[in-house]
Amino acid sequence: MFAVWAAPNVSYLSLVVGGALVLLGLDLWQSLAVIVAGNLLWALVGLVAVSGPASGTPSEIVMRAVFGTRGNRVSVAVTGWLVSVCYLALSWAAGSLAALALLEEAGLRPGTPLKVVVIVAVAAATLAISIYGHAAIVRLYLPFTLVLTAVLAVLAVFVLDRADWGYRPEQPLHGGALVAALAGGLTLVASAPLSYTNSADFARYLPSSTRPGAVAGWTALGGFLPSVLFTALGAVAGTALDMSDPQTALTAILPGWFEPAFLLAVVLSAVANNAMTAYSSWLALQAAGLRVRRSRSVALDCALGVALTLYALLVSNFLDTVNSVLELMVVLTGPTMAVYATDVLLRRNRYDGRALSDESRGGPFWYTAGVNPAGAAAVLLGAAAAGLCVTTPLYTGPVAAALGGTDLSLPVGLLLSAAVYLAAGRRGARDGQN
Repeated sequence: MFAVWAAPNVSYLSLVVGGALVLLGLDLWQSLAVIVAGNLLWALVGLVAVSGPASGTPSEIVMRAVFGTRGNRVSVAVTGWLVSVCYLALSWAAGSLAALALLEEAGLRPGTPLKVVVIVAVAAATLAISIYGHAAIVRLYLPFTLVLTAVLAVLAVFVLDRADWGYRPEQPLHGGALVAALAGGLTLVASAPLSYTNSADFARYLPSSTRPGAVAGWTALGGFLPSVLFTALGAVAGTALDMSDPQTALTAILPGWFEPAFLLAVVLSAVANNAMTAYSSWLALQAAGLRVRRSRSVALDCALGVALTLYALLVSNFLDTVNSVLELMVVLTGPTMAVYATDVLLRRNRYDGRALSDESRGGPFWYTAGVNPAGAAAVLLGAAAAGLCVTTPLYTGPVAAALGGTDLSLPVGLLLSAAVYLAAGRRGARDGQN
């Protein structure tokens, strides 16, 4: 579990997010505090992972207990599949930029047709792994983790050599402006762990007798440790480099012999991150009721993900796209993670895989017309409230605007959803236990 979760989080996107915190106006120590605080939410990823061995099913099936048989189809179609496609595009954009830079190193000047070919090639490499599924991911991710860690450790040597440990922005933030930057940075960092409501997918083949504490601990640590280290490295880089164009800034300080290795590591990082995401997106489509082969699901993800990647690279600004997508995703993923984690605690992780697989009318998780009112109300209310409180380059909610741009979508979405589900869902959470 440690290697499975470390590989996708030894990530170039972590460097991008770390640099973005400095661009928000935070000093180095404020950025590091935000990085640690935001990544503490990996504890929730570990918590929901324990439902996999208990039920023998992936998260997309376990969440029928939260939303009901029909309600869960809508939930996983949005927060499982659609969110996955958005994350696929972000990682492919980062990997494609690195691949294009490699071509430029070789003396080529890629035009739009070649850029499209490169993007499709990176997507194809990613999806080849996801087609082979869970066994391939478990087998490959330990060597991926070792290779990526080695390359980024060398990168760290060059970054740390230039670091300004006493860095402060030219115009330090104070009062409301500082609070807004801290809140926005926290949301940005927390977007990564909150996107992994699928953690039971990769733990479900463990024996049901596996200690829940071990599953939760190694899953959480596998995500937390590399995320903190490499997001912090991005923040440290931001003290000496212009991280508004992170790839150019980082390659500028590297010796010629190491630059290709770094760029290849960025591509590999995108592949590792997205193979896991694409695999779970197929499970989400299955749970949503779309009975398709994994290969066809992968083809659909590839088509949509490539289209979004082309937009991110050829139409919009890459860094603005990353910031907007990650922060907007928290509006959906935060409440979903909150009710899922609350359900695990309410049930004391007692899930019956056979009952969860029963989709018949009147089955154990049919609830009311196939929808659990507690789960649906908790997520809808939490997402609506979070949407009022979010601040991104694309959209600012009215509450956030009234607060001077302070983004409270993270705490509002998490706490409100958990509170509503806890209050309304005690009786529903006990259904099916007997």
